[in-house]
Amino acid sequence: LEMYKMKLEMDGYRVNVAMDGEEGLQRAGELIPDIIFLDVRLPKKDGFEVLHELRLQDATKHIPVIILSNYGEKELIERGLTLGAMEFLIKAQTTPTSLSEGINEWLKE
Repeated sequence: LEMYKMKLEMDGYRVNVAMDGEEGLQRAGELIPDIIFLDVRLPKKDGFEVLHELRLQDATKHIPVIILSNYGEKELIERGLTLGAMEFLIKAQTTPTSLSEGINEWLKE
């Protein structure tokens, strides 16, 4: 988390972090961010619950969500994309630089 956050901030992005799913939902509704990076395994509400609830709320349903997870099983990837994630990235295959460089592409879609 910290290395992604540091790289994004160095590249000029404002980054807000939530430590669990409930806090993430609350912050998303308050801040209406340009993009959300979401892990699957989170305390209180998992990433799939968070994504589902984001898509149900008028204020957050349009926000691009990129899942960034240690888990890359086909079923999990399909579930995330079906729930409305734009992309499902595997942390071991995603550097902070590639994440930062992808933002402009994801925001264009």
